[in-house]
Formats: sequence, structure tokens, C-alpha cells
Amino acid sequence: MRKGGEMREEDNEGVVMANDFFWSYTDEPHASRRRQILSQYPQIKELFGPDPFAFFKIAVVVSLQLCTAIILHDAGWLKMLAIAYFFGSFLNHNLFLAIHELSHNLAFSTPVYNRWLGIFANLPIGVPMSITFQKYHLEHHRFQGVDGIDMDVPSCTEAQFVTNTISKAIWVIFQLFFYALRPLFLKPKPPGYWEFINLAIQVALDGILLYFWGWKSFAYLILSTFVGGGMHPMAGHFISEHYVFNPEQETYSYYGPLNLMTWCVGYHNEHHDFPRIPGNKLHKVKEIAPEYYEGLDSYKSWSQVIYMYIMDRSIGPFSRMKRKLSKKSA
Repeated sequence: MRKGGEMREEDNEGVVMANDFFWSYTDEPHASRRRQILSQYPQIKELFGPDPFAFFKIAVVVSLQLCTAIILHDAGWLKMLAIAYFFGSFLNHNLFLAIHELSHNLAFSTPVYNRWLGIFANLPIGVPMSITFQKYHLEHHRFQGVDGIDMDVPSCTEAQFVTNTISKAIWVIFQLFFYALRPLFLKPKPPGYWEFINLAIQVALDGILLYFWGWKSFAYLILSTFVGGGMHPMAGHFISEHYVFNPEQETYSYYGPLNLMTWCVGYHNEHHDFPRIPGNKLHKVKEIAPEYYEGLDSYKSWSQVIYMYIMDRSIGPFSRMKRKLSKKSA
């Protein structure tokens, strides 16, 4: 692999930021590691399959967040913002990652049931995204880092404008918008039947909130989504998962306490190696095959990852691994 492009920005200490991505000339590492691990530890296949408690966990969070929105229908804006940041953001980000889990059909064996549950989990987020997310996310797994296909990788336009500490901080605050809108501009897909169902149900719920409890209840949900996806500990996983802090590694795991609230998405190497294993069992992969993971760089704090991303002048949106589409993947 190589770091492409010319060096772009230099401070007084000689730290530089490049103007191109890391480029790899090999396939993504997870498929080959999956084969190696399964050949040595075939019992890992026993971990495959849905999480039987997924529906219950999602129902509790959805109910709690919608009840909170109703309670806050006449709250002051400062109080609402504080509750949104310190409480609602955790719930809505939990639901976003529940939708991630459901995109891999890890609540039910029947895919259509996962779609319906994803639409239900989407309700407190305020904006329809469950069905569309699944389309792009599965491509992220199959074509990790592939130029023009993996929409998890920042665009060149983003990278060219995000060039220093201040612009990186602004980018982090609004990263959820970039994450959501990037594929719609760079690789738009025509909406299908399920997108319209997702839209109709979401608009109906939003309309009910607005009609019976007013703008503040709806605003609380939107605020919870926005602040939870920006400068927030939970949102550190957006950066920690694939931003290259070590040029020899393109996926990173997080082994900290927030896994308990995020469907264990921090076990990200394990997840990409075995996307058919639900989050509540991913820790067992590392326990069964520790030699494949203990030598990899990992994190214990998502807040620290955000801080490093903003303050390290050599790191930016170009700090991602890219590759050309191989004939084998096509």
C-alpha cells in the first residue's frame, strides 16, 4: 500500500497532511482472515444467527425516547437541548446502531421481519433512513474501500475543504450530515417500494407528534439525532472504525464500556470478519481466536479518538484506505 499525492499542509513542527488517500493493491483483509479463522476454529459458526432479544431491546428504547419527547412538549429550549445531548442522543444513536444490526438480518432469520423492525427502530430518529442505509451498508462490507462504491469513505470534496483543526472540528460536528448525504450525491440509487413504506410511516409518526404535542417534541428527536452523531462520545465510532492511524491497518476495534450501549459495534474487526454474528456475541470471537486480534491496534475511548482526529494535523478525511475494484469482487 502507499500514501498517494503530494503533502499539503505543514505546520511549524513539520507535521504534514496529504492530499490523497491511502491506496491498497490487495483485497480487503476480512474475507481472508474469516477463512483462516474458520479453518482453525469451525465452532465459531455456532455463533451465527439472530439475537433473540433484539426486538425487546429496540422496543424499550423506542418507547422510552418517544415518551421523553412527549414529556418535553412544553420544555424550555435550553432544558431540551441538555436532555437531548446527555440522554436522548444515547438513545437515538443506540437505535441507529440497532438499524445497523438489522441491516445484517440479526434480529430475525426472515429478512422482511428485520426490515419492519428497522422501520420501527427508525421512528425516534425523525428522518427515514433505515431501508436506504441497508443498501449502502452492505456494499461497504462487500466492497470495503473500493473507489466509487464504498460510500463510507469521505469524498474528495470533503477532504479538500477539511484541512486544519478548525475545519476538522466543524466536520465532526456535522459528520452525520456528510455520512447521510454523501451517497445520495455520489452514488444515488432509485428509491424502491420499501423506501416509500419507510417514508410514509416516518412522516405519519412525525405528523402525529406535531399535531398532538407540537414542534418541541419533534425538535427533541431531531436534536437527539443530530448531537448524538456529532461531537459526542458515541459518534467516535464513525472515526475509529476505518480511519487510518496506522498505515498497516484499515479496520480498528474499540474495547470500551460504550459497547454496552451500541450493540457492540466497537468490535469492528470482529464484525467485518463475521457480519453474521450478532453484536452480543462478537466478544466471543476474540475469546476463541485471540491471536488474530490481540496484535491489532485498538481503542478504549471513542472520545480520545475524536480528540486525536481533530488535533493530529497529519490525520484528516484523506486518512482512509481505498482500492480499485478487483475482478474477483466485481
